[in-house]
Amino acid sequence: MTQNGDDATLVRRPGIPDLRSAPDGAEPAPPQDPQADQPLQELPQDRNQALLEAAKQVGALLKREGHLFALAGSVAAYAHGGEKNLQHDVDFAIRPEDAEVVAATLHEAGLTVYTPPEDWLIKATCFGQPVDIIFELAHRPVGADMLERAQELSVDSVRMPVLAPTDLLWSLTAAFSEHHCDFGAALPIARALREKVDWEKVRRECGDEPMPAAFFFLLERLNVI
Repeated sequence: MTQNGDDATLVRRPGIPDLRSAPDGAEPAPPQDPQADQPLQELPQDRNQALLEAAKQVGALLKREGHLFALAGSVAAYAHGGEKNLQHDVDFAIRPEDAEVVAATLHEAGLTVYTPPEDWLIKATCFGQPVDIIFELAHRPVGADMLERAQELSVDSVRMPVLAPTDLLWSLTAAFSEHHCDFGAALPIARALREKVDWEKVRRECGDEPMPAAFFFLLERLNVI
């Protein structure tokens, strides 16, 4: 959901390790899976496909290690039938208590892992693409109930848990604020998934917050809902 480069500040937080794939100046440890960190030049030039490849690699790794997680964000919308017009990163949702073990799993597989200043996610890089491992959506901790509602779907031929459409639209809508109000990114997702979403539940969960209310007004005027 937010981007992070290789020069990001590493910040220690209780329970979440500060990690890189290798110490500065050292060669990274070989990944457990020989497919886990292939050279970026072997990937398709198309950015959407590169993001999908990163999602597939990280999702397959988390699934193989038995972590409770769900794909989120624009790649999740694509998995549910949305447009292949992905945003700038790949998002996965996990429980807060699983952040340390998930970070360790990615680190041991040879991925670069960061702890950014934000206290609601950790960041990784796979195939040169940014991957956000999020344990708080719209200022709420990710719970086991949400992850258990996830649907196992094919993500470009790799099956993995994907946030249910209602949870996905809630996470996008409830995050709107006066500092983050990009309806243009969420509108195509709402259009594509509108018949799969319990809109009354999304509206109820968002309460009377003004920016989500403005988004609902737009959806109604455009006959999306």
